[in-house]
Amino acid sequence: MRKLLLYTCLATLLGATGCEDYLEQAVDQRTQLDTEQKISELLATAYPQADYITFTEAMSDLALDKGAGPAVVVDERNQNPYFYQDVPNKQQGSPDFYWNAAYAAIAAANHALEAIEAAPDPGTFSAQKGEALVARAYSHFMLVTLFAKIYDPATAASDPGIPYVTEPEKVVLKQYDRKTVAYVYEQIERDLTEGLPLINNNSYRVPKYHFNTAAANAFAARFYLFKREYQKVIEHANRVFPGGEISANLRPWVGTYSNLTANEGLAIYTQATENSNLLLVEAPSLWARFYGRYRYGLATPVVNYLFRSENVTGARWVYPLYSQGTDNWLVLKFREHFVRADVNAEIGFPYTIIPLFTAEEVLFNRAEAYLELGNIEAAREDLNTFARNRIENYSASAHDITNAKLRAFYGTRDAKAGLMAALLDFKAAEFVQEGMRWFDILRHNITVEHPTADGQVIVSAPGDARRILQIPQEAELAGITRNPR
Repeated sequence: MRKLLLYTCLATLLGATGCEDYLEQAVDQRTQLDTEQKISELLATAYPQADYITFTEAMSDLALDKGAGPAVVVDERNQNPYFYQDVPNKQQGSPDFYWNAAYAAIAAANHALEAIEAAPDPGTFSAQKGEALVARAYSHFMLVTLFAKIYDPATAASDPGIPYVTEPEKVVLKQYDRKTVAYVYEQIERDLTEGLPLINNNSYRVPKYHFNTAAANAFAARFYLFKREYQKVIEHANRVFPGGEISANLRPWVGTYSNLTANEGLAIYTQATENSNLLLVEAPSLWARFYGRYRYGLATPVVNYLFRSENVTGARWVYPLYSQGTDNWLVLKFREHFVRADVNAEIGFPYTIIPLFTAEEVLFNRAEAYLELGNIEAAREDLNTFARNRIENYSASAHDITNAKLRAFYGTRDAKAGLMAALLDFKAAEFVQEGMRWFDILRHNITVEHPTADGQVIVSAPGDARRILQIPQEAELAGITRNPR
């Protein structure tokens, strides 16, 4: 008892001397978003830190069943999408993981916007506001593209969308409404058009990991391509680089890349110093580790069509192909970044750096917009520009795309249809193992056939409800209706 009394007296004495200091502290000890630096640091997390490639690549027609083998990796995050089955796995590389990561990014943007609005002089945070708005628009765009029906002006006003969240959550289990795809697109466009003019590249230490002006215009070009407003696609594509000069910023596959060792090739593709890379994200992901060895992926028949055969130009592409055992092919693009739990640990976290926007996509989007507007020759020139950067010893007289070549290769006398087919083939080769082909399949209503090693053929045609990814089950607690199955 005497000891207890002594300790109590000492505690009371110390507490009395420190009481005034303690009462001067704010009750809420969380970081106050009251400086440009703090808000900018928060906005570094306003991008979906997740990969969509694992499931979108497997759903596309660039994936085939390689069959069982000692070097083949079987994982339901890769397997289920190939069969157009929902993925129960919620870990990195799954649709559920991407959904949650995208809404986490949206939450970061909304917290930043709330802090800016409450600041004594919101105008001092204009660059941060621009980034937050464009980043919020991007995450919602990816969600509505993957988890709702692809935009169709004839049905968008009635097709269920995804919740467009514009304020931080402050209650448990807040209820949300999906509204419509048209509504989501309206909100995306509002945020994009308001935020883009505010972006200031000088506010970033590493601009390629933020929505710099080039990346924001590339996003706008993609958005308007999906929305089918083709003149705006061209306008934004021409703003990505000074003078609309895209060619000089394409990846140097001819020359520089083709002379690299395998390790050098894996390292350079996702570097921020590459002019082609407009926006990068580092995501927890096993894609870089397994993308060549997943059972459902790039296999010999696709390799033969895209890379070992002459394309419409009459030549072959220069992309270097590597094999990781029988039928396990990869193009040098991704290198895993493994972060150890601590300096002495053998365990840690795998990351993959993913290019979200590139100069090549901007060129293709502009070419497609030209085609849709009837400017056939401008589209042809963009495709020839791409070919010049992907064919060894390119010669205009030998390799430029002519109507005769389109007729011979694609069997059509319609120059527009032939050039569109060439464009989609070029994109398939350029973005193989990046998951981008899936978006063209959705937009162009392409039927996909997935043969299996046991003789089945899984067919997914336009209108197939399985093309729309399933919303996570726990979202029902927030009042969100899941997609039909």
